[in-house]
Amino acid sequence: MDKGEFQKIGYQLIDRLSSFIETINERPVTTGESSRQLQTILGNDSLCEQGLPAQEIMSRATDLLLNHSLLNGHPKFFGYITSSPAPLGALADLLAATVNPNVGANILSPIATEIEKQTIKWLTEFIGVSSTYGGILVSGGNMANFTAFLTARTVKAPKTIKEDGISNSLMKLVVYCPSSTHTWIEKAAVLFGLGLKAIRWIKVDETHKMDNAVLEQTIKDDLKNGCKPLMVIGTAGDVSTGAVDDLKGIAAICKRYDLWFHVDGAYGIPAAIIPEIKPMFDGIDEADSIALDPHKWLYSPLEAGCTLIKNPNHLLETYSSHPVYYNFASDDENISHNYYEYGLQNSRGFRALKIWTSLQHLGRTGYAKLISEDIQLSKLLFQLAEEHPELEAITQNLSITTFRYVPECSIKDPIKKENYINALNETLLNKLQMEGEVFLSNAVLGGKYCLRSCIVNFRTSKKDIKETIEIIVRNGRKIHNNMNTIHDGVK
Repeated sequence: MDKGEFQKIGYQLIDRLSSFIETINERPVTTGESSRQLQTILGNDSLCEQGLPAQEIMSRATDLLLNHSLLNGHPKFFGYITSSPAPLGALADLLAATVNPNVGANILSPIATEIEKQTIKWLTEFIGVSSTYGGILVSGGNMANFTAFLTARTVKAPKTIKEDGISNSLMKLVVYCPSSTHTWIEKAAVLFGLGLKAIRWIKVDETHKMDNAVLEQTIKDDLKNGCKPLMVIGTAGDVSTGAVDDLKGIAAICKRYDLWFHVDGAYGIPAAIIPEIKPMFDGIDEADSIALDPHKWLYSPLEAGCTLIKNPNHLLETYSSHPVYYNFASDDENISHNYYEYGLQNSRGFRALKIWTSLQHLGRTGYAKLISEDIQLSKLLFQLAEEHPELEAITQNLSITTFRYVPECSIKDPIKKENYINALNETLLNKLQMEGEVFLSNAVLGGKYCLRSCIVNFRTSKKDIKETIEIIVRNGRKIHNNMNTIHDGVK
């Protein structure tokens, strides 16, 4: 592809993407097409023998993606925790992919390595911990937490494990986390040799925070029984409710028993930039490791996760190796920062650029404003749900609201009634996710199947929130009326 062709196709693509961004609110959040329908649209041709014109390929690819995707940049996308991507981040990804540095070794990515180092430093400043924390950018929350988990195992488990393996350790290694912890902890326990029985699920209190008294008693019991406690995981923004654990209290317990303190802040920790909310995260500066995802609440395009470690040398202790075929040594004057020594990947893409550009574009003030607006919109949703006679508001923390549709119902048996309401809301959620007016996810809290809204979206407005209430109630009534013909005694 020569310069002229690249320019022509590039200009056409940018024109179409600009129009897409400008009119995204006029599109459905998702088309709800089935896998079979999409396969038909895509076609089932074999790989072509002769190449096709680049303009034709890019035009078709643009049509496919713009017209057949779930749009997490839509102002009514509130499902899971994927933010609306900043357009500047998309341009940064184009630039990064064009230069294509391999940010595994400094010699392969000289300026990209320095930009990632600076990005890590800025992220520590953003969340209010010491800039002496080091870290690495990864794909997302799972990998950020995995990277910290393995580092904690290296530092706190018996040193013989590195050579002899966990199976030969005489001690039963155990880790502690709230019962609401994301599923990454189960993957980590299985993949990294501890096993599911090594997880101590600590109950949460009525505010959905980990019960620190139960945590400490469980640690004491394990010590009496000959177990080897390794780490405690605190949550800074639970995925279901947005709750933030008592991080300062957890830090004190970890210090008392010499345990690694990890904070899963993949979603919530960016809110620490807001002065009024920052006290909620007291204790974060005592964490040995922190996971955070710029592609969640920093509005970065996917993929962008980050692991921060209080003592970055622990990453080197865990991941560094020097095979003979690597010629990445430092010279006499400079110590090379080779990111392959800080994490699981050797070959690494240039994730930092999209974060680095956006951090500068918005600055602290801009981010604080947008994150505050997301929180206020979530509170508005909770308030409107609380005020509506057919809705039950359940929880509101950070930018996550849970609630459910509860119509007037004459089922007398409380268990049958609860089962009906749960089934109704599950059906309602499925309908909403397929039809594209608004996209929510779910949470199950105290046996209640809830609709869950997480707002990490700079395009969402008060108008979108008010329309969401109307959409939910309208669809809830339709489903209730349909189910009425099946369930006797339901009005």
